[in-house]
Amino acid sequence: MKIVGTHCVALLALMALARTSAAAEPPVRQVLVLQSFDRGNLILDHFTTNLRVEVDQYVGGPTNFIQINVGPTGFVGAPEQSVVDFIRSNFANRPKPDLIVTIAGPAAVFARKYRQQLFPESPLLLASVDQRFLGDAPLADNDVAVAALHDFSGLVDDILQLRPQTRTIFMIVGSGVIGKFWRHRLEEQFSRFQPRLNFVWSDDLSFSEILRRCSTLPADSAIYYFTFGTDAAGAAYADERVIADLHATANAPLFAAHSVFLGRGIVGGRLMDIDEVGRRTSATAYKILSGTPPNELRAPPLLAGPPTFDWRELKRWSIAESHLPAGSTVVNRAPTLWSEHRNLLLAGTGALLIQALLIVGLLLERRARRRAEFESRRNLGLASDVSRRETMSALTSSIAHELAQPLSAMIHNTEALQLMIANKRATPDDIVEILSDIQAGGLLASEIIERHRSMLRSRQMLERPVDILTVVNDTLALVAHDMSARQVEVVTSLSQDSCVISGDAVLLEQVFVNLVMNAMDAMEETPLDRRRITIASEVKGADVAISVRDMGPGLSADLIEKLFTPFVTTKPQGLGIGLAIARTIVEAHGGRIDGRNHPEGGAVFTVTLKICRERAPEPVAAVALH
Repeated sequence: MKIVGTHCVALLALMALARTSAAAEPPVRQVLVLQSFDRGNLILDHFTTNLRVEVDQYVGGPTNFIQINVGPTGFVGAPEQSVVDFIRSNFANRPKPDLIVTIAGPAAVFARKYRQQLFPESPLLLASVDQRFLGDAPLADNDVAVAALHDFSGLVDDILQLRPQTRTIFMIVGSGVIGKFWRHRLEEQFSRFQPRLNFVWSDDLSFSEILRRCSTLPADSAIYYFTFGTDAAGAAYADERVIADLHATANAPLFAAHSVFLGRGIVGGRLMDIDEVGRRTSATAYKILSGTPPNELRAPPLLAGPPTFDWRELKRWSIAESHLPAGSTVVNRAPTLWSEHRNLLLAGTGALLIQALLIVGLLLERRARRRAEFESRRNLGLASDVSRRETMSALTSSIAHELAQPLSAMIHNTEALQLMIANKRATPDDIVEILSDIQAGGLLASEIIERHRSMLRSRQMLERPVDILTVVNDTLALVAHDMSARQVEVVTSLSQDSCVISGDAVLLEQVFVNLVMNAMDAMEETPLDRRRITIASEVKGADVAISVRDMGPGLSADLIEKLFTPFVTTKPQGLGIGLAIARTIVEAHGGRIDGRNHPEGGAVFTVTLKICRERAPEPVAAVALH
């Protein structure tokens, strides 16, 4: 009993889950399509296919199409009431249709005749139907039509404009109900062309006889393809075969009034755009399925579009484009040499133009070279001498700039010692300390000269583990007197931990001395209370960044792009190689240097170097400065 109870609970759970899933899914829309013809009518086949696809896309959910042929080819010989009963029987075990769509005239007439028996509560959409089929009777409130109003006689006007010599038009209308319906109405429309034109009708001919007649038409003839379906012998033919055979055998140009025939052998003209009819019908169907009342969707019938012609047929029948109606469109043009090989022609023309310009340029360059040879030989010696003088002057100034700090310190220490001796206040310890400072300054000057000699000779530079923060402090000691003389305050924000790098302490001091001196020079016009240099260090992963910021006017936009270019300077007496040398030293240490304006004013230069995680034995491998 427990097992049976468990199974019942599981079954009830599954049933509840199924009901929940069914409730979550959107309902399947039921669309009844009443077709006028069986397959073979190219216009209606094209229209019906597009309609089903577009309605599915609009609705975005499942749609069930039930298509039944109610026209003359659907139930041959059957009473119309039996057709109505058959339709109703199809919905005996399924929901009533959410929408009824009729396609073409016969189905529209049938649906309106039996409207009260064909689900009067379901909206009715009369599609792809000529307005003449609807007659004068008004539509019911639950009905709407997407109708077309064909200008069949307007196509005859187009034929006469293209071929004014036309005297005979062979009309292909078929022998079925549609052919008979339209022949009477077409004869009424074409009456205005008599006696100029003679219309020959094919509804009493077999298909083979039609082909024979079309192959032997007089020279002043044209063929107007309206519809076919069946011939006088009762045989049914699809439009595609009829058009293809006519195009292959006829000795006169072929015309039709619908866009689906364009590209299949017709010349063209004022065509009804079947794709546009389909789009309007699909949009109307979607709105009805979404709940819009049909009587709110009524619109005037669609008219034929502007004249459109097939370029291949115009050429085949020697029809000049100058004869086309104003505003005509020509399709299927044969590709021209330009359209097929445009890129190749442009490339070839460009290559020839470039070659011609190169030849002209070479000739002008040869002439200019000969003219300049004499001037070049005369000025070569002078230019070389000036270049050597400028280079030596720049390097000498750089060395003097960097030696100024240790020499200045030695002089000040010497003067201090002399004063202390003169005032008899010099103790042995003071003398030893001052002499030690003088000795350190002399050693530093010697090392600077030696390092510059190494740089000039591209010799190897030994690297050792160096605490970069010690280098910064030593730099400040070197420039302390100059900073005091210029009344410049220095503010440091350095890490408490040592930041050991692999490098040359003397050359790195040169870099920071240059940056500090440039910072002081930049603040010559700065008020005394704002003359401040800020030096800060920041460890970023495996790098340490040391920044030097001044409170000067900052860097101009054009100067930022060439800060480290040799011989670029803003100082009246400067040569502009200090920053270039600083960058060379920093890059030789595997680092980088950059300069920019600080958001709060002034300029800031940052030197970024790699931190040594493990202290290397001394000495380590050397790098070269160039």
